Amino acid sequence: MALLGFLIVFPLVVAIALMMLREDRVRDPLVIGSAVITGIASVACAVTYMGNPTVFAMTPEASLLGNYAAVAVDLFLCGLVFVFAIFYRNTIMFIISLVQLLVSIWCGSFALHPEDASATPMYIDNLSVVMVLIVGLVGSAICIYALGYMKDFQHHENEAAARKGVPAQDRRHQFIALMFLFLSAMFIIVTSDNMDWLVAGWEITTVCSFLMIGFTRTPEAKKSAILQINLNMVGGLAFHVALVVMHITGVPLSINALVDVAASSDAGMLIIPLMLLSVAGLTKAAQMPFHKWLLGAMVAPTPTSALLHSSTMVKAGVFLLVKMAPLYLEYPVASAMVVGIGGITFVLCSFLAISQSNAKRVLAYSTIANLGLISACAGVGTSEAVWAAIFLIIFHTVSKSVLFLCVGTVEHRIGSRNIEDMDGLFSRLPHLTRFMMLGIMGMFVAPFGMLISKWATLVSFAE
Repeated sequence: MALLGFLIVFPLVVAIALMMLREDRVRDPLVIGSAVITGIASVACAVTYMGNPTVFAMTPEASLLGNYAAVAVDLFLCGLVFVFAIFYRNTIMFIISLVQLLVSIWCGSFALHPEDASATPMYIDNLSVVMVLIVGLVGSAICIYALGYMKDFQHHENEAAARKGVPAQDRRHQFIALMFLFLSAMFIIVTSDNMDWLVAGWEITTVCSFLMIGFTRTPEAKKSAILQINLNMVGGLAFHVALVVMHITGVPLSINALVDVAASSDAGMLIIPLMLLSVAGLTKAAQMPFHKWLLGAMVAPTPTSALLHSSTMVKAGVFLLVKMAPLYLEYPVASAMVVGIGGITFVLCSFLAISQSNAKRVLAYSTIANLGLISACAGVGTSEAVWAAIFLIIFHTVSKSVLFLCVGTVEHRIGSRNIEDMDGLFSRLPHLTRFMMLGIMGMFVAPFGMLISKWATLVSFAE
C-alpha cells in the first residue's frame, strides 16, 4: 500500500515543487532525479505484484476521507472548466461543462455517505502492473526528454518575441509540472478499484490535456484545446451519469465487483452503466466519432503528443475497456458497440494514415487505428482477446513514444514535418534515424511484439 501511495503522491509533490522552481540549474536535476525515482518505484511495484493480484483494505474512515478528496477534486475541475468556458466564450463548452458540473454535484452527494466508503478502494492485478510500468518508465522518460525539447522551444519563443519587440514569457515550469501531475493521475486510474476515486483521476487527465494542448496560446492551439475538452467532457459526463445510475440501483462502485453483479440474477441493471462507461472509454481512447481531439493535440509541443498518444491519456480509455472485458461476454449489445466502433476506427484510420504526408498526422492516425484494434479486442472479451489487447498496449506504447519523440527532434533539426523532406536522414542524422527505424520495426517486423499481437487479435476474432 505504501508503494502505491508513493507512486501517486510523489509525482504530485514534484509537480507542486516545479511550479515554484523556474531556474534550469534547479529544475533539470529535480526532473531527472524524480523521473528516475518514479521509474525505479514502478519496477519495484511490478516485481512485487506481477502474478500476485492484491486488494488493499482500508478503514471506513480512511476510505471515506478518500471519497471526500475525490469529490473535491472532481468538483473543482468541473468548476474550473466551467470558468474556462466563460473565459473563452464557447457556447458548447459552456453548456456541456454546466451539465457536467450539475451531474458531478449530484454524483458527489452520493459518495459522501458513510455507507458508500469502500472497504477495498485500491486493487492491483497484472494489467495494472503493466500500466504502472508504462506510466512509470515511458512517461518518466518523456518528462526527461521534455527538458531538452522545451529549451529549444523557449529559444524559438524568445526569438519570436524579440522580433515583435515584446518580452518573452518562460512557462516551462508549468508545462513540466503538468506532465508530472499527469503521471500522478494515471497512477490513480490504474490502481483504483473505487470508481469515485477513478473518476477524479479521469478528470485530472482531461483538464491537464486541455492545458497542455493550449500551451502555446495560438488561435490554432486554443481551438484544438477547446475541441479536446468538449469531446472528452462527453465521455466524462457519461462516466458521471453511469456512477449516478449505479448509486441509485445499488450496484457497487467497484470495477471488480461488476463481474460478480453480471453473474447474478440482477444482471439486467448493469447494461446502462456498462454502455455509459464504454462511451467514456471510447471517448478517452479517441475512437470515432471522437477521434478529432487527438489529431488536434499535434499543435502542442512534441512531449504533449508523445504523452497523450503513448502512455497516458488514450491508454486510460483502453485500460477501462480492457478491465470491463469480462462484462462484454455477458452483454452482447455492449460488446457489439465496442467491437463495431473499434473495428471501424481501425480500418478507416489505417487508410487515412497511409494517405498523409505530415509525419505527425501519420503517427496520429496510426495511433487511433491501433487503439481501435485494442478496443475491439476488449469488446470481444475472451481471454485470448484480452491477452492480445494487453500486448498491443505494451508494444504500441513503446513504438509510438519512440517515434513521436524522434519525429519531434527531426522537425526541430530540419524545420519540417513533411515525410518528403526527411529524405536522406540516414546520412544527415544517423543516430536519430536508427532509433526511428527501431520504432518503425516494432510496429510490424518479427519478432517484435506488434506483429505477434495483431496475429493473436486475428485468431481471437476468428475463434
